[in-house]
Amino acid sequence: MNKPDTLFDRADAPVRPFRFDAEVAQVFPDMVRRSVPGYVEMVALSGLIARQIIPPNGICYDLGCSLGAVTLAILRQTPASVRVIAVDNSPAMISQLTARLKSFQPSEKGKLAEFETRVTPICADAETIPIQNAALVVLNLTLQFIAPEQRLALLKRICTGLLANGALILVEKIALPNDRGGQLLTELHTDFKRAQGYSELAISGKRAALEQVLIPDSIATHEARLTAAGFAGFTRWYQSLNFIAWMAWK
Repeated sequence: MNKPDTLFDRADAPVRPFRFDAEVAQVFPDMVRRSVPGYVEMVALSGLIARQIIPPNGICYDLGCSLGAVTLAILRQTPASVRVIAVDNSPAMISQLTARLKSFQPSEKGKLAEFETRVTPICADAETIPIQNAALVVLNLTLQFIAPEQRLALLKRICTGLLANGALILVEKIALPNDRGGQLLTELHTDFKRAQGYSELAISGKRAALEQVLIPDSIATHEARLTAAGFAGFTRWYQSLNFIAWMAWK
């Protein structure tokens, strides 16, 4: 059962690098919804993109799947023959995803009962998992946690592993310019978290923890890297404050 996110509300909590451990897994749905503006819409739209991109019997890779929000959105929008390989390097996340899939009972109506058979959860690093014959690959708030020097190599492997009409969904928090527009978006993101009920203590504590592991890139860096990785083109399909979603294709 998921819990409300109060992890950074303790004044005596040590400031350590953010980790996707068991504590975070317990509160992750609440945390990401209240921290990432537009998250619910981006997840739902990812499912709709999958419906257009993935053919019957197609394969999707959800790299950095966490508890499977995008995986489930894709399953809801695609035929029963579509399979998702859900990859995360956090044992706690994969464990909870597996439990979530098992919780959909065969007696339930609709697609929920078949979800367990359509997903292969794998605990592994996105940088090392083989990618083959993929119709769609998803990096939803994942690339920003990978070492910058390894990002281009990962995107090249993804591009190589895509089918001829395959695509990549990339969702990232972006590095903002130090100008009036960038400052506005930064302040609005903080206001968004306040509006979701986060305390000043929680906001500052989580920011300090994430700054040690989350390294964002600028829009220009992301788009130049997509081209360098071999993608023939890309488009931005969603932006909410300092979070942007792209689709790139071969």
